[in-house]
Amino acid sequence: MDTIELINYIKNAKKTTFTVAYINGKIDYKKCKIKFFNSNDLTILIGEYDEIIKIIRENKEKILDYYLDIDRRNSKVPLLNYENINARIEPGAIIRDHVEIGDNAIIMMGAVINIGAKIGRETMIDMNAVIGGRAEIGVRCHIGACSVIAGVIEPASKLPVVIEDDCFIGAGSVILEGIRIGKNSVVGAGSVVIRDVEPGTVVAGNPAKFIKTKSELLKEKSRIVDELR
Repeated sequence: MDTIELINYIKNAKKTTFTVAYINGKIDYKKCKIKFFNSNDLTILIGEYDEIIKIIRENKEKILDYYLDIDRRNSKVPLLNYENINARIEPGAIIRDHVEIGDNAIIMMGAVINIGAKIGRETMIDMNAVIGGRAEIGVRCHIGACSVIAGVIEPASKLPVVIEDDCFIGAGSVILEGIRIGKNSVVGAGSVVIRDVEPGTVVAGNPAKFIKTKSELLKEKSRIVDELR
């Protein structure tokens, strides 16, 4: 999906407040038009907040207590369905719909990947990294912890960030909108990248500047560990 398609998708999407209700008491669950599970006096309702609240109010005389688990409010973009994803996704990662994740990728705890992003096979998105909308990350990359890869859903005229194959982005780095990181490059930890990076080079600093070409020693230090995948 390009920027305009994503904007139209969000514009036309229905706002949802996904809710799970745990209810202690007998209710007329046969009239429920949403998903439910019932056993004796325990009923679990799963669906839209307004529909669940309506059921609770209609049955308030029969309900001893209830608890609502609400993980979003008026959201327009659902989370990605992991069922057919052939990757390792750790607890606490937040991945929105229309994200592409390649085989054997690793998404670590706390990572956030926004709508329209593409993650290549065998790439690791480390803890608390943020991958913005429409960002494209290649094969066998490592995006360091707490890095920010800028998204470009708004303004619509901006190009997405592109990180080509076999790149290593150091922890805490920031890659601004429209930047291309060339294949087999290294971005030093804590860098702010405001210009394109040539393939096979090392940049660092704020703003990031060319340091040197990538040596064999540095290639070994930034080598992807196959056993993790």
